[in-house]
Amino acid sequence: MLLLAAAAVHAGSIEPQQATLAPTDDGYALSAKFTVDLGSRLEEAVARGLPLYFNVEFDLTRARWYWSNEHIADRRLEYRLAYNALTRQYRLSVGSLHESFATLTEALRVISRVVDLPVVDKAAIKPGETYNAAVRLSLDRSQLPKPLQIDAIADRDWQVDAKVLRWQFVPAETK
Repeated sequence: MLLLAAAAVHAGSIEPQQATLAPTDDGYALSAKFTVDLGSRLEEAVARGLPLYFNVEFDLTRARWYWSNEHIADRRLEYRLAYNALTRQYRLSVGSLHESFATLTEALRVISRVVDLPVVDKAAIKPGETYNAAVRLSLDRSQLPKPLQIDAIADRDWQVDAKVLRWQFVPAETK
């Protein structure tokens, strides 16, 4: 039992804490908060210069009794986290935007919070209807170098358990 508990300590996890959809002028925006723990093996790998890729995935559906769920919207955001040994800083990239951080903790703090990300247009939402929303932050193992992809499948230290947060969303009636 102690060996299993010790092995679980090294494996990483990403736990969703909360998520909300808030109305904006054009539609609805997602705000979410996660707890990110990479585990010691992945922290060491990124500190040695291996870039890690993370995906925020959002999905919005509407349940139908007569057919499968209706797909309303989805959104995916990709982060790239890398360490630059020359500047001794962690660099976080989202698309063409980059930001540098002195510590891995600071960079993970930014990854763990999604604020006002536009996810769905108002025209796609019917007020008063019930929608099923889901959000997840995960490590994209397919972006790892090929030899490490095999390790990521077989070795628990390379795995990050990412959970999905699901909730029901009912948009308010507009006046």
